[in-house]
Amino acid sequence: MKTPRRRAREFAVQGIYQWQLNALTPATIEKNLRDNEQFAKADEALFRTLLYGVLNDPTRIESAIASHFERAPEDVSPVERAVLLMAAFELTQQAETPLAVIINEAIEIAKTFGGAEGHRFVNGVLDKYAAEVRPEEFEAVRSHRRNKRPAADKPVATDKPAAAE
Repeated sequence: MKTPRRRAREFAVQGIYQWQLNALTPATIEKNLRDNEQFAKADEALFRTLLYGVLNDPTRIESAIASHFERAPEDVSPVERAVLLMAAFELTQQAETPLAVIINEAIEIAKTFGGAEGHRFVNGVLDKYAAEVRPEEFEAVRSHRRNKRPAADKPVATDKPAAAE
């Protein structure tokens, strides 16, 4: 089941996508998206923060993340660009939201709306950008993930009984 915050992010991505293709005003985009019956289930405050925040200065946001692209910016699909703009804005402007949540949500939205491998590109760009804009939190998340993995020299618990010697 989708949370209201996930729905807000999905609608924000759809709005950013519409803006890229049609150059509509944020108010017109918001009005169009509100016509969707699912909009009532979205976190409206988060949606508005993301949509208006990104569309207030998309060039600045794209400039900040473009150095992390492994391809020319014009080769990034409009869906991937919309997801990246939204997540990059959230990483820099929504410090109360954990970066792991922001990146995971972006990946899931890219899987839903993007191309077959678009989510991998989104993940790579956002990992690099998060390390730049939230270095302490990024390192803490990385350390936590490393500590959760079984070490190569430690025995790993299995369901099989130990063999008799």
